[in-house]
Amino acid sequence: MFTRDEQTMNHLLLVPLFSCVILLVYLAWRILNSVWLTPKRLEKLLRAQGLRGNSYKFLYGDFKELVSMMEESLSKPISLSDDIAPRVLAFLIKTINKYGKSCFVWLGPVPAVIILDPEHVKQIFHKTALYGKNRFHPLGKYLLQGLVDAEGDKWSKHRKLINPAFHQEKLKQMVPAFHLCASHMLSKWEESISQNDGSCERDVWTDLKVLASDALSRTVFGTSNYEEGRRIFELQTEQTDLVMTAVKSFYFPGSRFLPTKRLRRIREIEREILTIVGGMVDKRVKAMKAGEPTNDDLLNVLLKSNLSEIEIQGDQSFGMSIEEVMQECKLFYFAGHETTSTLLVWTLVLLSKHQDWQSRAREEVLRVFGSNEPNFEGLNHLKILTMILNEVLRLYPPPVSFERKVKKETKLGNVLLPKGVLVLVPVMLLHHDSEIWGDDAKEFNPERFQEGVSSATKGQVSFLPFGWGPRVCIGQNFAMVEAKLVMAMILQRYSFHLSPSYTHAPYTIVTLQPQHGANLILRKIT
Repeated sequence: MFTRDEQTMNHLLLVPLFSCVILLVYLAWRILNSVWLTPKRLEKLLRAQGLRGNSYKFLYGDFKELVSMMEESLSKPISLSDDIAPRVLAFLIKTINKYGKSCFVWLGPVPAVIILDPEHVKQIFHKTALYGKNRFHPLGKYLLQGLVDAEGDKWSKHRKLINPAFHQEKLKQMVPAFHLCASHMLSKWEESISQNDGSCERDVWTDLKVLASDALSRTVFGTSNYEEGRRIFELQTEQTDLVMTAVKSFYFPGSRFLPTKRLRRIREIEREILTIVGGMVDKRVKAMKAGEPTNDDLLNVLLKSNLSEIEIQGDQSFGMSIEEVMQECKLFYFAGHETTSTLLVWTLVLLSKHQDWQSRAREEVLRVFGSNEPNFEGLNHLKILTMILNEVLRLYPPPVSFERKVKKETKLGNVLLPKGVLVLVPVMLLHHDSEIWGDDAKEFNPERFQEGVSSATKGQVSFLPFGWGPRVCIGQNFAMVEAKLVMAMILQRYSFHLSPSYTHAPYTIVTLQPQHGANLILRKIT
C-alpha cells in the first residue's frame, strides 16, 4: 500500500507525464493533418471543380519527379535555336501536356494550381489581400527577406520608406557609379584584346557578375564601403549555392533546426553579413545624428527617409528597426545583382546570334552618344536598345515563375480556390505563349516592342519580368538604367559573337542563368 505522501508524489509525477502525452498527441495530429488529411481534402476540392493533376503522394507530392526531371534536363545542353522552356520548366510542361491547362502540381504536401490566363494573372497580382507571398522554403529567409516577402501594413510602410531611393533623380545620380564599374570591366577586355591581336575570348558571365556586384557596392553602400560590399557579394554567392542545394533536397518539417554542417555554415554567413551591414548602418546613423556630411547612396537615402518619417510621426513604430534596415540592404544587394547580371548576359548572348540587331543597336548608340560618355538623358532616347532589352526579358525572364498563397477561399474564374492552396504563375510559359504573342513567340523579335509593352501585350497582363501590380519590383528602373548604360558602353567599343566553346544551357538558381558560363569572342571596334 502507498502512503498518502507516496500517492501525492505519484500524482505530481503523473501531471507532467500526462501533459507530455497530450502534447505528443497534439503534435502528431498536427503533423498528420498537414501531411495527409489537409492535402487529401484540398485534392478532393480541386478535382470536384474539374482540375486535374497527379494523385497526392505522402509527404513528397511531386517533389521527387520534379527534381529528377530537373537534374536530367541540366545534364544536357541545348541549341541556341531551341525552345528553352522544356529545359527550365520540364515538369510543369509535362503536367500541362498530360492534364491540360486546368491542372495542379504538388509542391510537397501543398497543391499549386497552374495559372496561364492573363486575366486571372491580373487578379492574382492585383488582389494582394487575397493572394499572399509564399516563402518557397524555410531557408529562403537567408536569401530573400525584407520588402520582397513583407505583407500588409509592414509592406506598405517599407515600400513608402524605400521609394525615395529609386526616384528618377536618385537613379540619375547613380549613373557615374555604373559608368565607373563598366569602365573597369571594359579595361580588362581591352587588356585581353591587346594581348591577342585585336580579339579575345572571355567568359562574359564571370565579368558581368563582378560588374553588377561592384555597381551595387557603390550605389548601395557608397565608395567608402566598397570593400565591405565586395565581401558581402562573396558571402551571398556562397549562401545562394548552399540554400539552393538545400531546396533541391526534400525538406522534412523541423529539419532546419538540425546542427548539420550546411546549416551551420548558412547561419555563420548570415551572421557575418549582418555584422558587416550593421556596422555600416550604425556608423551612418551616428554620423547623421552628429550632423556630419554623408554620401547620397541607397543606404543613406533609406536611413534619411526612415528617420524623417519617425520624426514627422513622432513615433518609432512608423519607421523601420535597424534590423529591418539591414535586411532591406541585403535584399537590395542580392536582388539588384541577380536581375541586372542575368539581363546583361542574355542580351549579349542573343545579340551575338542576331548580328543584325547588334548592328542596329550600335548604330543607335553611336547616333545618340557618338564616342562620348553615355549620360542619363541620352539613355531615354535608346529606343532600339530598349526594345532589345524587353525582348530579352520576355524570352529569358529573370524569375521563371511566381507563387502566391491563397489567404482565404476565393473565386478565380470558374474555380473556387480553397484557403491554403498555391497559385503558380509560370512567367516563362506566358512569355512564350503563341496565343498571346503570335506564331513567332519563341523567336527573338524586338520589333514586337516597337510601340511599347502595352501595345505588344495588347493590354493583357502577360509580360512579367519584374512582376506586376502594386508589388511590381521597386528596382526595375534601376536594373534597366544600369543595363542600358553598360550595353551602350559595350556597343561603342566592341563587336561580339559566340565562341565555338559556348554551351547553351539556361537554368534557374533563383534567377535564370547560363549553367556553363557565356564564352564570347570580343573584337575592338577601331
